[in-house]
Amino acid sequence: MTKTKDIIESLKDDTLYYGEFGKQYLSNSDIGTLLSNPKEFRVGRPDNKNFAEGRYFHQLLLEPEKAKQTLCVDVASRNSKAYKEFVAEHGVEVALLSKECSQVLKLVEEVNSIYECYELINADGNIYEQPAVGMIKGVEWKGKADILGKDYIIDLKTTSNINDFKWLARKYNYDSQAYIYQQLFGKPMMFIVVDKITKMVGIYNADEDALHRGEEKVEKAIEVYNKFFGENADEDINNYIIKGTI
Repeated sequence: MTKTKDIIESLKDDTLYYGEFGKQYLSNSDIGTLLSNPKEFRVGRPDNKNFAEGRYFHQLLLEPEKAKQTLCVDVASRNSKAYKEFVAEHGVEVALLSKECSQVLKLVEEVNSIYECYELINADGNIYEQPAVGMIKGVEWKGKADILGKDYIIDLKTTSNINDFKWLARKYNYDSQAYIYQQLFGKPMMFIVVDKITKMVGIYNADEDALHRGEEKVEKAIEVYNKFFGENADEDINNYIIKGTI
């Protein structure tokens, strides 16, 4: 138990969670790669605008002190000389433009303006950015809950089309996330979603169909992982090909 507590405490540090220490565990972010292009499994991806906006959105809602450290540069374009000099000076891959910071702030204000969302996010006893580890179907997994509440887990999402969120949840593997997190934390998961265009806010629960789809994805991902990357892997990932019918 003490070892697990030490691991969870270490995984609170994002550099460890996303670094080599955290890579001893599978996570939901590995699902898409293992199922669509396992040759890219754990190949690092450069930071980008969407990642930066997502971090800022989460920090404004859950970790306002961290949000104060977000770099915003008041220029019109990332192609400008001023922007390139700014990121070079601060040693970062990407910085948000001031107009993008303002847009994210408006999304946060919209979420907080909805009483039900505000109450869910700020309920007494909530724990923010809480990691967990556990064995699922014979493989060790990790997860980090945006909000661990008394009776639920909440994940915060932004989308470009909230009306399609139900289908986007399948595309971006939010169904497998709901399944994995329910296994790790022992509580059902819900998503608070805000549309970046219309600013419409929604609350979505994962039903049994979603959890079943998620479980199937996890099983398929584990099969690929064990075949090419597990301790007893018996196939070379360079020989991986897609097989199907048209």
